[in-house]
Amino acid sequence: MREHAGVTREELKQSAAVTVAVLMALGLAAAWSVLIPGVDAWENIVAAVIGSLRLTGPVAAGFAAWVALRKRKALRGRALGPWRALKAPLAIVVVVLGSFAATVLVLAVKTVLTEQAGPISLPGLGVGMAGLALYSVIGWVAGWFAPFAITPPLAGLGCYLLFSRLADGGGWADRLAPGAGRPYDLFQGMGGAAFLDQTIWLLGITTALLLGWAALVTRQAVVLACALLAVLAAGTGVARLLAAPKPAAAQDIAYACQEWPITVCLHPAMRAGLTELGTAFTKIASRLAGTPAAFTRVEQRPLEDELRPTPGLAPIHVRDLSAGFADEASYEYVESLAAKCPGTPADGYREIVMAWLRGEPLPGGPLPEHEYAAAWFSGLSEHQRREWLRMFFSDFQSCRLSSTHFGGGPGGSGRHRSGTAQVTATAGSPQQVYPVYPDAGDAAVTDWRP
Repeated sequence: MREHAGVTREELKQSAAVTVAVLMALGLAAAWSVLIPGVDAWENIVAAVIGSLRLTGPVAAGFAAWVALRKRKALRGRALGPWRALKAPLAIVVVVLGSFAATVLVLAVKTVLTEQAGPISLPGLGVGMAGLALYSVIGWVAGWFAPFAITPPLAGLGCYLLFSRLADGGGWADRLAPGAGRPYDLFQGMGGAAFLDQTIWLLGITTALLLGWAALVTRQAVVLACALLAVLAAGTGVARLLAAPKPAAAQDIAYACQEWPITVCLHPAMRAGLTELGTAFTKIASRLAGTPAAFTRVEQRPLEDELRPTPGLAPIHVRDLSAGFADEASYEYVESLAAKCPGTPADGYREIVMAWLRGEPLPGGPLPEHEYAAAWFSGLSEHQRREWLRMFFSDFQSCRLSSTHFGGGPGGSGRHRSGTAQVTATAGSPQQVYPVYPDAGDAAVTDWRP
């Protein structure tokens, strides 16, 4: 069987096929783990395949190092021309990029079956391809200059540690790593200009490394000159990346909305979550009706925006549409209605109201007075609780709730009769105990006078 540079053609074909299959399987698994669950957007796919480079890149580097060390041993003592030197590493880059294209194609098949929001980011795909090429060239150079059996795994591990550290480092360093540079934000979108600059940097440094290696092994001045030009291109990309302004504010979008029973509006890529969010927030809206926080519209906001409820509007964060997303969004919104209270007693009363608004069992609290307050509040009808919240919403928000709002505490004289809460002040009591309005069909009770 004919050998090609120390590796038989059959070995080359088999190793290339295995590498493509491994990289494709690993890329799909990694991309699937990066995908934001439930988000139907082309940019989500692009962000996922770029994120998969953390795993596929080191594997590509290891494969390139393995081929390089065998090539080095086979060509020992032979003179190399520029094309003969560059042929093998370029073939490896083509194989690796083929696996990337196959991964994108499989994910694209999934996306075309459903209606996707937004355009596909071609500069983002360019970053992914340029990043994989850089991993492969680093592996090739490492395998050539260190032709040892341990080099391929070390090259893969080194690339993983290096680029993971850059990507997680924050600041300007994360822009140099082959990746998105920041978590994908539906409202921010993917900056095409930033990805183009990053592609220039990655292609420039990849070409510079490859031509620099070729200049060393071929001793050709022309190749070295081309490598220097590639360094200039890489420097241009870095300069443009570092000079680029911070991402602009979230762009305006045309929300996808559900109008009944309340209006719920989400990013178009998350429209599948409208029904579940509508069900969760309808209950909250009914309990807040008549209070300063009453709302008839729920609207998704960017994750970095602070939730500030306004009259008629409930802003929410929705990170994804995984199981329990509606409960998570409602929990965060309810928590934004009133800040945590300083001190155990006041915060215990706040938690009772919070649990009711979220539809959870009322907590007993850390103190006996909280247990009494929870039992007292659970004895009220739903209508009475809503009327109670309308009366004392300002106290709830300003951490002024106390035992007097919940029947007077264990020592008070509050009691429940036939669904009506009647509360009277004990003779000589230093504090006023507040009454609660009855159900709409109940007889009137003693007027409340603060």
